[in-house]
Amino acid sequence: MVAPVAEVVGTPPPLRPPERTDPRRMLGLGGLDDRLRGWVLTIAVGLLGGVLRFAGLRFPTDQGTPVFDEKHYVPQAWQMLRNGGVEDNPGYELVVHPPLGKQLIALGEWLFGYDAIGWRVAAAAAGTLCIVLVVRVTRRLTRSTMLGAVAGLLLICDGLSHVQSRIGMLDIFAALFVLAAFTTMVRDRDDVRERMAVVMAEGRVDDTLYGPRLGFRWWRFGTGVLLGLGCAVKWSGIYWVVAFAVLTVLWDVTARRAAGVRRPWVGTIRRDLLPGVWALAVVPVLAYLSAWWAWFGSETSVDRHAVGIMVGSGGPFSFVPDALRSLWYYSGHVLAFHEGLDTPAGSPHPWESKPWTWPMGLRPMLYYYAGGDDVGTCGGADCVSAVMLVGTPALWWPAPLVLGWALWRTVTRFDWRYAAVLVGYGAGFLPWFLNLNRQMYFFYMAPVVPFLVIATVLVMGELLGRARAHPERRQTGLLVVALWVGLVVANFAWLWPILNGVPITQAQWQAELWLPSWR
Repeated sequence: MVAPVAEVVGTPPPLRPPERTDPRRMLGLGGLDDRLRGWVLTIAVGLLGGVLRFAGLRFPTDQGTPVFDEKHYVPQAWQMLRNGGVEDNPGYELVVHPPLGKQLIALGEWLFGYDAIGWRVAAAAAGTLCIVLVVRVTRRLTRSTMLGAVAGLLLICDGLSHVQSRIGMLDIFAALFVLAAFTTMVRDRDDVRERMAVVMAEGRVDDTLYGPRLGFRWWRFGTGVLLGLGCAVKWSGIYWVVAFAVLTVLWDVTARRAAGVRRPWVGTIRRDLLPGVWALAVVPVLAYLSAWWAWFGSETSVDRHAVGIMVGSGGPFSFVPDALRSLWYYSGHVLAFHEGLDTPAGSPHPWESKPWTWPMGLRPMLYYYAGGDDVGTCGGADCVSAVMLVGTPALWWPAPLVLGWALWRTVTRFDWRYAAVLVGYGAGFLPWFLNLNRQMYFFYMAPVVPFLVIATVLVMGELLGRARAHPERRQTGLLVVALWVGLVVANFAWLWPILNGVPITQAQWQAELWLPSWR
């Protein structure tokens, strides 16, 4: 008789040999029987996040014009509406980011006009979708609807995600596509194991040395599309393409090994490698190129006809269409620009930072500041209105401990969930150490925040313990988690004025700046 499986909340199954008669257990699959409750909580958390992301989008502006780096992307998005989908070609400067993020901003401007609502509504929608996605993927990783909802609440209360969701810049769109790709990739992992479980139940695993063919994997295909779209927002998306491709290959190997395939590595290479290259290499390139539709269709876009004017039309690559070669030429100029974007020796940007300060958010950024007569009433004589990009300390300051625990669990327990989160986090963080002379800014961490949130919730799940643990153990764990979540919420509420430009007194402004590096 098969013993009942202990219910798990936020922790992997016990490390005991599974019964050979239960393929789903052998493959680490576990179901959730509260699908309706899961969607109700997802929608509720998403609505709460949407209210906070969308409320007061009209403020702040610089006398009705964009603030901070909105000044680059918002006008370019408006130019796209006027020019049939491409930015102006001034002839003396480059457009240095792919078009998709600006196209999404342009969609909002088309719907609501050239004002703060128009150029920020797409970012707010992207930020809200990130909240929904983090609930769903965390629920799948932990097999706990409650922990999924907690993850959504933590993302709502993160200052960096909140501010980036309320400003017309590109990084929140990159965060959306990376998180969506991670979500579909995790779904593909479960789908592969579901298919393997069917083969095991039918007794067909040993039909060949290499295991079964798995058919077309739609979730993996979706991952490739989303990764390509992420690259079409910012080129830094390529780091996740590489990282997720390696991770999914390892997952395929472990799935075949868990199913009892005699040669799992060779089986993965023979059965999964070529379809994987198609889904996670070719498809992302095609999705990336699709975002350039307007550039291909325009006669006046930047470097559209570089081949034949700046570059000869012959040569060993003459078989490649001139349009693609021109895009390659243009991309080379953009790459040279980014590689040469070094910090000036005598005049660094006042809010730039280096990546070693990012995990704890030690060097935030001031996006907007006004004082004196330019600010409304605040209950005092000297009022300040400011928007600062700062991560909620109650979430960010424990990050080294959370990430350290994740690494420990990955190495000592081979916990795939922590490994997946570390891969997602590392792909957005570690590459910035390759060129420390380059100008860098804290908002580059926007796509990384969901992975920090998920790692934090995985740790919270372990603090909670198993659902069938001793009541005193569960109550203690629940108290610790509740206090931690409550601290994050309270911290977010404290930071609210400087995340949203609420008028406050000079004394309150100084009280908000907790560290010297925040000034």
